[in-house]
Amino acid sequence: MVTPPLLWAAAGLVFGVLVGFLVSKNRSRALYELEKAESKDEASRILNRAQEEAESIRKAGELAGREGASQLREAWEKEEDRRREEIERSERRLQERSDALSRKSDDFSSRETDLKKRDTELEERVTALSRRDAELREADSKVRKRLEQVAGLTSDEAKKDLIEDLKDEARAEAANALREIREQAQRESDREARKILTLSIQRMAADVTADTTVSVVQLPSDEMKGRIIGREGRNIRSFEQATGVDVIIDDTPEAVVLSAFDPVRREVARIALQRLVEDGRIHPGRIEEIVGKAEKEIDQEMLDAAEEVLYELGIHGVHPEIVKTLGRLRFRTSYGQNQLRHAKEVAQLAGNMASEIGLDVQITKRAGVLHDVGKGMTHDHEGTHVELGYRLCKKHGEAPIVLNAIRAHHDEEPHHFAETFLVSAADAISGSRPGARREMFEGYVKRLEKLEELAMEHPGVERCFAIQAGRELRVMVEPDKVGDDQMAKISEAVARRIESELQYPGQIKVVVIRETRAIDLAK
Repeated sequence: MVTPPLLWAAAGLVFGVLVGFLVSKNRSRALYELEKAESKDEASRILNRAQEEAESIRKAGELAGREGASQLREAWEKEEDRRREEIERSERRLQERSDALSRKSDDFSSRETDLKKRDTELEERVTALSRRDAELREADSKVRKRLEQVAGLTSDEAKKDLIEDLKDEARAEAANALREIREQAQRESDREARKILTLSIQRMAADVTADTTVSVVQLPSDEMKGRIIGREGRNIRSFEQATGVDVIIDDTPEAVVLSAFDPVRREVARIALQRLVEDGRIHPGRIEEIVGKAEKEIDQEMLDAAEEVLYELGIHGVHPEIVKTLGRLRFRTSYGQNQLRHAKEVAQLAGNMASEIGLDVQITKRAGVLHDVGKGMTHDHEGTHVELGYRLCKKHGEAPIVLNAIRAHHDEEPHHFAETFLVSAADAISGSRPGARREMFEGYVKRLEKLEELAMEHPGVERCFAIQAGRELRVMVEPDKVGDDQMAKISEAVARRIESELQYPGQIKVVVIRETRAIDLAK
């Protein structure tokens, strides 16, 4: 059973809860009303701001639209002005062309009028000339008949005599003109050639002394001769058999002479004999050993000499077989001139001349150094050095200019390239310069006599003289048998015969002289 105080307490609690609920409800309603009023004020403020921003945006848009319209209007006005100016310029050009066409039309009209006048004048002149021509023909016929009556010759006979006289006169004038042209061309070509040759020779400082192959071996004493001969001549026989050289031991004091046509063998023998003499041990076994070493040494020396020449000339890519053959020229001489030095000299001269006239310097040097390479094979193969060198270079793929230079420098085929002419000229310069070669006196005299004989065989030649060591031939002709117009023909004929029948270094100048003398006596 519940006690009264508890009931009152429970009732009070319930009442308090109810009162609190009511109070809380009233407070919530008041807060809600307050928040609602504040929300309305905030919404009003936001709406006002939005309206203000919209108004400002509207005004800015109107302003931007006005500015854009203004810019478009200005651009359109500028474009319109530009097009208007272009139209005006086009109209002016059309007007100028129209004026020009009008002027040309007027000019054509005036020219047409002038041409019509000229045609009329020409027709009148043609008519007058026709009448004049008829009158002249008639007068010419009368004059011709009169001349025939006076001279007693028909017109055909007079023409024939006149033509013969004109032919003789034309021949004489042509011969004189030809001589003058040839002399002028010769002077100019000689002057230019001398200039080129002088520059080429000055650029090369070459030794002008002639070389000879040494074939004499000096001995320390005459007693060494007996040791060289050996018991019953076995040493000298072994030496000659090993080297292929004849050993001549005579009364020459302290010297032994080596004789052989092959200069390489002779050089091998010279070195081997010098080594044997220095060593003192001379017997067949030692001879074979020393000769073998000398052969290897000479082979290497020849190869080194050829490679050095090619290196100094700046020539590369030469086949080893050609280099080896070129090196054999180290001990080959012609009239006392060393052939390897001659080949180098020809290459330098030809290259210098090629550089002066704008030709290929490298191929010219190559052709110059290989033009006589066949001389290194003549002791071991049959045939001329020209043909041997040609076959060797052709086999190993040398250029056509090199092959043509080898054959053309001895006139075995024509010159097909400008460079080969330079090689032939350089070959003549190198062989004919003072001190380059030795010529026997008998051969020199025979060459001069042959020159004079060739000139004397020509009709009309009275005397001739070979001067300047055979470099110039003076030919005196009989003035009553040879005319001035025939002198050029005689000089050319003599020069061609010399070229075809003689061999000579350099060139020979042929001078034909005709002298007329009038002699009378005062008594």
